[in-house]
Amino acid sequence: MKPTLHQRLTFAFVLLLTQSFTLVLQAQDTTSYIQTLDVYTGKTDTVLVAQQHFEAPNWHPANYLIVNSYGKLYRLDLASRKTTMINTSFVNQCNNDHGLSPDKKWLAVSHNDKTDTSSKPYKSAIYIVPVNGGEPRKVTTQVPSYWHGWSADGNTLAYCAERNGNYDIYTIDVKGGTERRLTDNEGLDDGPDYAADGRYIYFNSYRTGHMQIWRMFANGSKPEQLTFDTNSNWFAHPSPDNKFVVYIAYASDEKQQHLFGKNVKLRLLDLHTMQSKDITPVFFGGQGTINVPSWSPDSRKVAFISYAVSKASN
Repeated sequence: MKPTLHQRLTFAFVLLLTQSFTLVLQAQDTTSYIQTLDVYTGKTDTVLVAQQHFEAPNWHPANYLIVNSYGKLYRLDLASRKTTMINTSFVNQCNNDHGLSPDKKWLAVSHNDKTDTSSKPYKSAIYIVPVNGGEPRKVTTQVPSYWHGWSADGNTLAYCAERNGNYDIYTIDVKGGTERRLTDNEGLDDGPDYAADGRYIYFNSYRTGHMQIWRMFANGSKPEQLTFDTNSNWFAHPSPDNKFVVYIAYASDEKQQHLFGKNVKLRLLDLHTMQSKDITPVFFGGQGTINVPSWSPDSRKVAFISYAVSKASN
């Protein structure tokens, strides 16, 4: 069947975004500030300043963060502040959609599988690998698929995927098999992250024509909008104690785009009062800042990345 205009535009946008991001990195120097924020006191600590483009911290209870950089995954020890590459074998084109299993023994990664026979410009597939490194096992068979959440019982992965020209939220058994589509609205649904008690999946959606935070029951039923402001709100991550949701807010309306190099801030939604507040000032960030779950195990802190960019010298 001939693709619709919407399908062609979707595919062209993904390709353009991938190419543009690569060109930005080639033309500019990026400084990454890997930071932790105490959501109760507002205190921010800078763990590492690096002349390297790091993204998307996950927080392991053994006192280290997992981040990605240029397709590879790294462990950042919070005590020594040293980075160590994680051996993921042939899975070496990882993007910033990765995260830990509930028992912290496994890592889900999203890898650009260039061997896939699809004609799509970007071929992200989901794999799981032992958290200390090892041989990956492929979970999804269709591309692109971008991991975002792991169910509390460890049995199910939630992810954003493009199928037939639209990005929606899907789940799949951790052992693989048939995927299940949870959303089918026009416009982007992205960033599904499970609540610790397994009741809800939190996500961001453009279904109203403005990117906002939503949640639905884990089976995809009864979607509920949670934010209603003028920010472009992305990537809602519920705390382990189920009291808060942290998310990234673009200060400008970015439509369905989640770009690097924008004015953003972190906000905190109190799940008791259902009120949100800023927990950082506006900073330079966006893509890579807080794509995936980054709460500390005690629900007190979140990890995130801000950036500075300068033109590279010739």
